Amino acid sequence: MIKSIEAGSILRVLRIMLGFLLVLVGIAGLLLPIMPGFIFLIPGLVILSEYYPPLKRLLDWAKAKAHAERARLQQKRQA
Repeated sequence: MIKSIEAGSILRVLRIMLGFLLVLVGIAGLLLPIMPGFIFLIPGLVILSEYYPPLKRLLDWAKAKAHAERARLQQKRQA
């Protein structure tokens, strides 16, 4: 029982650390012209959104905007 709780806690900490690492690399990539930052930034935000509600809301807002834009472009193509 204790080992499973500790393993779950360790996994959670590792995932949060990975999320922050990806966000930091993504921000560096946005500032540096040698690598695209969004490739690291988006997965980092997705990982962190599982643990931080404000990021979850931001991710949901971005998904809604993307779906609305996709629908608008499909309507434009059909017209």
